[in-house]
Amino acid sequence: EQARLKAGVVEQDTEEWQKDPNFTGLERVGGVDLSYIKGDDTSACASLVVLSYPALQVLYEDCRMVAVTAPYVAGFLAFREVPFLVEAVQRLLTFLLWLFQVLLVDGNGLLHHRGFGVACHLGVLTDLPCIGVAKNLLQVDGLARDELHREQIRSLQKSGDTFPLTGTSGRVLGMVLRSYNNSSKPLYISVGHRVSLDTAVRLVRACCRYRVPEPIRQ
Repeated sequence: EQARLKAGVVEQDTEEWQKDPNFTGLERVGGVDLSYIKGDDTSACASLVVLSYPALQVLYEDCRMVAVTAPYVAGFLAFREVPFLVEAVQRLLTFLLWLFQVLLVDGNGLLHHRGFGVACHLGVLTDLPCIGVAKNLLQVDGLARDELHREQIRSLQKSGDTFPLTGTSGRVLGMVLRSYNNSSKPLYISVGHRVSLDTAVRLVRACCRYRVPEPIRQ
């Protein structure tokens, strides 16, 4: 199922606003997250928030408790979480005629064991532009939190500085972004669906008031 869905991933920009340096035409940015209760890996809160752009004011929010039944299997987290996130997107469509134009997902996209993380999975199922925004490095394709990686992070001097995550395969799987001057911890950005890596990084940076971009932070 994962391989079948992966064939549908589009790694390029598909929207006119994505091609504009100032994202002219972009008005609404969504964010999703599924957070577990401490000590309980079956009770979680599935959240979808839509913010205006560029003001980053909350326009819509949907948070509800869900019972997660699928087991956790490394590399297949999306099968555990995505159904609840898809439901949240569908509820938004029943309430409002408009939808967000891009979705920031708390998790990885192409930066994944088989190149199909939760941001890709959700993007393909909804056919919406999605960006993976992770707080920790997923160690795949030779990527490691070793001294070289830590030194590269230290080289990120100011907000907006980046360096690519190139696996041993030679493929760039994502980008490390220093999103906030007051944080020494970067973000790991990767393509989800219908967005290029360059656009993904620029948009995440534009949505950050703190380390975590506002659509996901909210």
